[in-house]
Amino acid sequence: MKAEITTKFSILSLLWGISFLLLLRVVDAFDWAAAISVRSFIASGSVVLIALIIRRKLDFSIGVKHFAILGFTSVSMQLIGLSLAVPRIGTALTAILVGAIPLFSSVIGRLMKIEQIDRKGFYGLILGFLGIVFLVGFPSGQFSNQFFLGFFVCVIGCISAAFGSNYSKLKMSAAGNWEQVIGAFFFGGLFTSPILLFVPIKAGLAPMDWLYMVSLAVFCSAFCYVIYFSLVAKIGPTKSISVEFLVTVVAVLIGAFYLNEAISLIQLFGAVLVILGSILILDLLSLSKKRAL
Repeated sequence: MKAEITTKFSILSLLWGISFLLLLRVVDAFDWAAAISVRSFIASGSVVLIALIIRRKLDFSIGVKHFAILGFTSVSMQLIGLSLAVPRIGTALTAILVGAIPLFSSVIGRLMKIEQIDRKGFYGLILGFLGIVFLVGFPSGQFSNQFFLGFFVCVIGCISAAFGSNYSKLKMSAAGNWEQVIGAFFFGGLFTSPILLFVPIKAGLAPMDWLYMVSLAVFCSAFCYVIYFSLVAKIGPTKSISVEFLVTVVAVLIGAFYLNEAISLIQLFGAVLVILGSILILDLLSLSKKRAL
């Protein structure tokens, strides 16, 4: 069980860390509205296609309303926040806000009375958040209206993502993870597609632009969310969303090696705090002690 969870955390942290870079490319090529709606429809359609190929039975009998709510919160609002934030406040500050999602999830989960975080897990959340602060820092540029817009919508998107994770656990346990991904991204694309009337897809798209889009949709959205919703069902929304701590570490490392961004000793210290926080949240220390016995 622990090995399965650790493997899934590793996959999500790697692919979602890469998604920051892909998102920059897709928003620049398609504009932000298409970066959400087109991505969502491709993600939903790809899971349906795979299900048809392998003849997997799908069950959406829990009702359209639940999939619509999940799509609005976990897909539409979250991706609107990220797609508008990255070009305006940069990947660093976007990452630090995304890293706060587990904290939002913990509060929402308690309000919904669907999970409890013990003292060790709470300390892990605090350590992880402090690690994010040390890891990505704050922007050094001047504040502007565009900056505050990006900051505000990103916070709203992060809160929406946290709510969606808890809603999945509370109301959608009867639906499989494949069904949740298909429904969520379908409605996510449906809710955001009218924005294309005001923010149309840019002209002159190159084949590489579509490669970025398909990669973002299939691997970072469809594939990752199938894994993610399976985690939510097994270990709860807050522990599952704590993978965002590791996502930020990966995003910073990719920036360092791919974009030649420098990594300071303070950032390395932050990375250590993030890893320690994740260990506490997942209770991996207790597992090691049990194996030793």
